[in-house]
Amino acid sequence: MALTSGIEEKSTWENTLEEVKSEYDQTQRSLKEITLMLEQSQAELNKLSQRNTAITVHLQQVQSQFETLPRADIRMAYDAALDAQHRLFVMRGQLEKLQSDQNHLQRLINLLDRTRQLLEGGKPELEAHTNTQSATVEMLINTQETERKKLSRQMHDGPAQALSNFILQTEIALRLFDIDQARAREELNNLKISAMNTFQKVRNYIFDLRPMMLDDLGLLPTIRKYGESIKDQTGVEVTIVATGTERRLEPYLEVMIFRAMQELAGNAVRHGQSTNIKVQVNVEQAYVRVIVEDNGKGFSLETLETGDGYGLKFIRERVELLGGTMDIDTTVGQGTRISFQIPAIMP
Repeated sequence: MALTSGIEEKSTWENTLEEVKSEYDQTQRSLKEITLMLEQSQAELNKLSQRNTAITVHLQQVQSQFETLPRADIRMAYDAALDAQHRLFVMRGQLEKLQSDQNHLQRLINLLDRTRQLLEGGKPELEAHTNTQSATVEMLINTQETERKKLSRQMHDGPAQALSNFILQTEIALRLFDIDQARAREELNNLKISAMNTFQKVRNYIFDLRPMMLDDLGLLPTIRKYGESIKDQTGVEVTIVATGTERRLEPYLEVMIFRAMQELAGNAVRHGQSTNIKVQVNVEQAYVRVIVEDNGKGFSLETLETGDGYGLKFIRERVELLGGTMDIDTTVGQGTRISFQIPAIMP
């Protein structure tokens, strides 16, 4: 029986290693395809930007001759401008998504490569961690599903509704064109303002999903930008204090720290009803320490033991997996102070 059990464990281990290798190769192929699509999309975006610039210049000329040009020419110019802006907007969104997919695949490749090396190096003791891993997976799934629902609701109530209004405003402007050009122009101006507002909302959603500046500029600039966005969107005062050395960390550490800070600050706004949030980030040679304080209504730690607070549980789990520690100091009615510290690893 012991020999059979050993053979089965070895077979399972070898199968897992083969699956990791297969996933690694498939992800490499997907990354090549995404990179090619990204290059093509960038070239197309450059063309659309040039076309939009030319159309904008033409539209300005049309506006200067609004009283003398035939209505058909004016309508054609506005249609071309709207079409160009729409194509440019869609292409920019596609490009940002491809860049996000590329970064995600690259991180997945790095993770799979490290996993493969660990598997090839020998079998670890998995049984002792089975329950912990199951709980981690459960929290991960619940957290991700909550974020998906939140995003779906935001997209439905925001951009999706706005696009419906765009169609209606465009139809109104077209009908007014032959009746009252002044009102038609007013409708088009309103449409432009609505489009700009919606575009900003979409950019905010994209930033929440995956801020591109995290890859380009690093952790601290992204945290500062996020603090500004919270203040702009909610009016909550956010203070960012950075100490130590401002330097780049391993990409997965920067993502983990930013997501944790984002979750904690978001909780302070959504659930804590805070009016002031202070985020302290201390980057030292050997460790990174983050403290998020708010003046909100606080909460009872018992809620974490009764099944609520998946976000906090998942942050703690990730911090501990990275060899760090996390501390929660809160009292109902007296605000919250949450800190965590993890080892700092330079890229």
